[in-house]
Amino acid sequence: MGIFTNGNDKKDNQKETPNPSMENESTTSGLNDQETASSNSDNASGTDEIKAMLEQKSKQCDEYFNMLQRTAAEFDNYKKRTAKEKEALYWDAVGETVLAMLPVVDNFERAIKAAENDPATNSSFKEGMELVYRQLKDALKDLGVEEIKSIGENFDPQLHNAVMHIEDDSYGDSTIVEEFQKGYVLKDKIIRHSMVKVAN
Repeated sequence: MGIFTNGNDKKDNQKETPNPSMENESTTSGLNDQETASSNSDNASGTDEIKAMLEQKSKQCDEYFNMLQRTAAEFDNYKKRTAKEKEALYWDAVGETVLAMLPVVDNFERAIKAAENDPATNSSFKEGMELVYRQLKDALKDLGVEEIKSIGENFDPQLHNAVMHIEDDSYGDSTIVEEFQKGYVLKDKIIRHSMVKVAN
């Protein structure tokens, strides 16, 4: 009886004694689960941070791109505005130069007319004046200067300056019958109005 009893006791003891390797495995498994959960949590928070940083950088990129577009548009407008201002300044300078030259043209016209009415005038002198006058007129034409039509035209206050007025039934209403001084226009800009006599 004692032998069997001891044998049973040993079996009971073996059953009751925990296996250290099993305990280690369960403990290790629990630790691994905790570490995995902690690692997943860290990865999730890291991903959120990266997404937030990416969104912030994307917003900054959009702001910089919009700023670049605005700057490019402003610069383009500046170039166009500057080009227009330069062109306007150029034509203003041309207009002032032409206006300063017009009295010379007037004097040439008067001299040629006087030479035509004076038989004592040397023909070669007259031809020389006409040649210089034509060159001067050609130079003005090359600049875009044109004479304003007057005689026979209807009076236009935008183009003509009426200094005399007559009543004559042989002419139509507001008809220019005489021109005292020629008017000139440059690129649709009036350089000088024509001085005229208007009928009716």
